[in-house]
Amino acid sequence: MVEAKDVVVVGGGFAGLSAGVALAERGFRVAVLESKPQLGGRAYSFVQEDSGDQVDNGQHVLMGCYHETLDFLERIGSRDKLFFHPDLEIRMLDRNGSEAVLKTSRMPGPLHMSGALLRYRHLGIRERVGLMVGGMKLLAMLRRDRATLEGLTVSQLMNRLKQGERACQCFWYPLSIATLNDEPEVSSAALLAEVLKRAFFSRRADSAFVYSRVGLSELYCRAAADFIEKRDGVVAAHCNVEALEFADGAVARVRLRDGRKLGASNFVLAVAPHQMLRLLPESAAADPFFARAAKLESSPIVCVHAWFDREVTDAAFAGFIGTTTQWMFNKRRIFARHGERHPGYLSFVISGARKLVDRPNDELLDIVLGDLKAMIPGARGARIVKALVLKEKHATMAPKPDTFRLRPSANTPVRNLFLAGDWIQTGLPATIESAVMSGRAAARALEARHAEKTLAVAA
Repeated sequence: MVEAKDVVVVGGGFAGLSAGVALAERGFRVAVLESKPQLGGRAYSFVQEDSGDQVDNGQHVLMGCYHETLDFLERIGSRDKLFFHPDLEIRMLDRNGSEAVLKTSRMPGPLHMSGALLRYRHLGIRERVGLMVGGMKLLAMLRRDRATLEGLTVSQLMNRLKQGERACQCFWYPLSIATLNDEPEVSSAALLAEVLKRAFFSRRADSAFVYSRVGLSELYCRAAADFIEKRDGVVAAHCNVEALEFADGAVARVRLRDGRKLGASNFVLAVAPHQMLRLLPESAAADPFFARAAKLESSPIVCVHAWFDREVTDAAFAGFIGTTTQWMFNKRRIFARHGERHPGYLSFVISGARKLVDRPNDELLDIVLGDLKAMIPGARGARIVKALVLKEKHATMAPKPDTFRLRPSANTPVRNLFLAGDWIQTGLPATIESAVMSGRAAARALEARHAEKTLAVAA
């Protein structure tokens, strides 16, 4: 028998699991259904059998400003699996052979960032001062003229802020591509401004880099499932939802591909936009609230994992300037536990990889290895033992300026249906923090509607 506090959550990534945990904590009985063989959605890990290493499907870095994510991990008992680097410290390597470090000072925020900018040796003194002035103007626009900011791309914003080519190449664009996962010419200036405000121009602790010392699946998937199951819930992978079935203008049940049906009083869809539209009945999907999500585009990421016969760098993390490859992560320096069969294990990220994602894996590997050898001379004599190329063609929502009017809220016109996902309206680009924020927003909205219904019945 379906009870008033029964909830079905479709999707077992960060959004779905954070919604499930928040609802279970509020006394709801939750069933989380994930179609893939493992939980995690687009943020999961697996064990590479030859090396024994845990491999993330994409490299994900948290920051101190990820308040919702850090609280979620605290509640499920996983915060101790994180490593906090208290100071922002990014080693930036240029193709011309020069190296500089973006490192915050010990001053309180947001003054801590001024030290990082003024000591950034890839730029001349005038350019460094220009970065600070540009940052202050950007924050002023975010406070006073957000409407204008929402209509601009990142490259258009840089022109308005009078940022030169070198400042864009060495500072603004690497940060933009890393956080928004698309080219500056098409990415939303308002989304970048929101990220920079939270991560770099707020409290000093918010600028901390936070690494998971374990694979993503070990970080949150099992812990979140245990949390839900201990509170009379169910978490099931390999459980493919085929459709939502409606009755009397509300969702009555989900129909699984194997023919089974599961009823509940409330439902949360924590899936990608195209999956949401596919699950809805045609009449509901035609509602403008849902239909506009079809106009949201996606942006790809390519992640290359490479194992070497030696460790080629002592840096845990580095950015590349002037190359196709944008970021390098040294997993031997990050992971707490790992296989020891191959001393060197690096992962590389190419964000916004529209022009590359359909190229052969061997070609992508050659590009990454060429960039590595150009940037880190110590890698030139290293022998590659094994490599793995992972492509996420629909990794994130494309962060175009028009996404602000296309992204829906957690509340929907259907009285017992709620949305979650990094792509719904959170004010942030499609990040882990956005996903967790959305899941918790869906839980709050559901609880509020449940309370309204309870009061109405009592009255």
